[in-house]
Amino acid sequence: MRKQIVGICFLMTVAVFSPAYAVQPEIVEATVRKLVQKYPSDKAGIEKGVCGMARLWQEKDGDDTAFTSFCLKEYIADPVEKKEVFLKISDYLEAIDGHFNRMSERLGWHVTVSTGPIREIDYLFSSLSPKAHLTEDLYNTKIAFYIALNFPKLTLQEKEALGDDRLAWAYARLGDRFTTRIPAHVQQQNSLVSNDADRYIDTYNIYMGHLLDPKGIKTFPEDMVLLSHWNLRDEIKANYNKGKEGLGKQQTVYEVMKRIISQEIPQHVINSDDSDWDPYANTLYRAGKQIDFTSESPERYQKMLNNFRAQQLVDRYTGDTYIDRKFNDDMEMALSDVEALFDRFLSAPELKEVGKLISKRMGRKLRAFDIWYDGFKPRADLDIEKLDKEIRSRYPDATSLEKDLPDILVKLGYSSDRARYLTEKIAVDGARGSGHAAGAVMKGQKSRLRTRIPAGGIDYKGYNIAIHEFGHNVEQTISLYDVDYYLLNGVPNTAFTEALAFVFQKRDLELLGIGNDDPEKVKMDLLDKVWSLYEIAGVSMLDISVWKWLYAHPDATSLQLQEAVIRLSKEVWNRYYFPVFGAKDETVLGIYSHMIGYPLYLSAYAFGQIIEFQLEDHFTGKDFATEVDRIYTLGRLTPNSWIREATGNPLTVEPILENLRKALGR
Repeated sequence: MRKQIVGICFLMTVAVFSPAYAVQPEIVEATVRKLVQKYPSDKAGIEKGVCGMARLWQEKDGDDTAFTSFCLKEYIADPVEKKEVFLKISDYLEAIDGHFNRMSERLGWHVTVSTGPIREIDYLFSSLSPKAHLTEDLYNTKIAFYIALNFPKLTLQEKEALGDDRLAWAYARLGDRFTTRIPAHVQQQNSLVSNDADRYIDTYNIYMGHLLDPKGIKTFPEDMVLLSHWNLRDEIKANYNKGKEGLGKQQTVYEVMKRIISQEIPQHVINSDDSDWDPYANTLYRAGKQIDFTSESPERYQKMLNNFRAQQLVDRYTGDTYIDRKFNDDMEMALSDVEALFDRFLSAPELKEVGKLISKRMGRKLRAFDIWYDGFKPRADLDIEKLDKEIRSRYPDATSLEKDLPDILVKLGYSSDRARYLTEKIAVDGARGSGHAAGAVMKGQKSRLRTRIPAGGIDYKGYNIAIHEFGHNVEQTISLYDVDYYLLNGVPNTAFTEALAFVFQKRDLELLGIGNDDPEKVKMDLLDKVWSLYEIAGVSMLDISVWKWLYAHPDATSLQLQEAVIRLSKEVWNRYYFPVFGAKDETVLGIYSHMIGYPLYLSAYAFGQIIEFQLEDHFTGKDFATEVDRIYTLGRLTPNSWIREATGNPLTVEPILENLRKALGR
């Protein structure tokens, strides 16, 4: 047994580098032996608990005697006592997490919510992380060691073998809480960098009324202000039913995007309306006269590099990379499996046929920005300006939208009582950025639905985003308030909340009473999902490629990163999009703001769409509200376990491709 225990603990030690690691394998072995003699039936749990705790123990926590004494005194063998302790810990953690979340929400309020002018003091407070020292406090008080000893971390394989034992799943999630020991100053640095990146992208507005086309004509409304990249993308989508005028606007938006990616964009035009800009020739005018300017380069890529540097600090204390943590720990899926799944879809020959169909529907060849083709949706034939007017009248402010949330759920099949139960736990705010959903972390708190609300009221873009975020809020509420154990609250990873958000968003026009009698509705819905997944899976691959490049070039400068992102954008494009579009070396994939503010998050959208398809397929013929409630009370299982419990099928793209082949007559 000694050789086995020493081997286990050695692997755990080298897996996580801790400068102050104190407990040697022989001490761990002796401690395990004493506990096994006392509780022989608990051998496996004892080994895991003691080794896991040893990996976190540092010199300042005590000497060898203190380590062994703590293990012998605090190990819980009685299952009844263990459950009682677990429920108390759950209650304590809910209080801690919930109140810290509330503090962070208030500190970031004026930066994330549209409350008027932002002052520097708002940014300073938003960058403050109230819980930066919490983890170290939990180690200093020995709470973390108590949990690590009695509720050790399980491997992915061990978790997926738990079956339907809900208590064991909850224990496993508690075991995920203390697996690394990252100093407070490192956590604070990550918070500062993250907030700085958010600030950058949340204020990256383009004043569209000051853009000039190749003839020097202003084609956009004077008061139109669009956030990059989200609103710019949505403007491209909104112009697919407007003939040559719409095509011209799309091309102008794309020229803006390319200047942002290449960082040739004039600093003067970012979040400013004091100049007119021709993005085609990249010339700037003030009072009708051409003026010189300074380009933004390389600010965009410096923010990305700052994220990398901050994560490198974390690497020292985890022994792995941010890529590992994002996929193995957060998503609980191996990176190789993720890439294989996306590659399988992106390489499907059926996509060429979809591209030909889109080209035929538009009456022209595909252009790079057609990765956002929106013509399969029923709204493609709607008068967006008329729709904007109707929605502004219905939702002039946040209060009117919040009051309507129960009725929206009733339209989706919920009873009035259930709709009120869920929506009384959701509040609506006007967002400075494009919109997001901020979930509650303890019972008694509300989830926040945030979307852009201009002075004239919510337009279609804001409404569409709001319905998406509302899907998040419904998931956040169900998986917090209705799950059986607090430690199981939430979903396996962000892809699973994105899935429900997509399900809601697809029904946005239906909720407005705009029906669709098209006999090919099912086919159009499928083609829309396929093309959307085609877009987001590709940019997800770029996001992964960029982070791989960063770790291969840890000393890179921002300019070198800029060159790499542009080169990698072209490589991903040429591999997956050139066969469909017929054009090489496009850089459009590099425009996504997620790569700055939410690195490696894009994969969650791609997974979300894959899961959405499986959920929609599952919902067919079933009561929508009942199934949403059932599925999202499953809580935070592993992805494979969750999708099997939810739909009875594994996570795969094959059903999408099979349905696509049928839709294409194959």
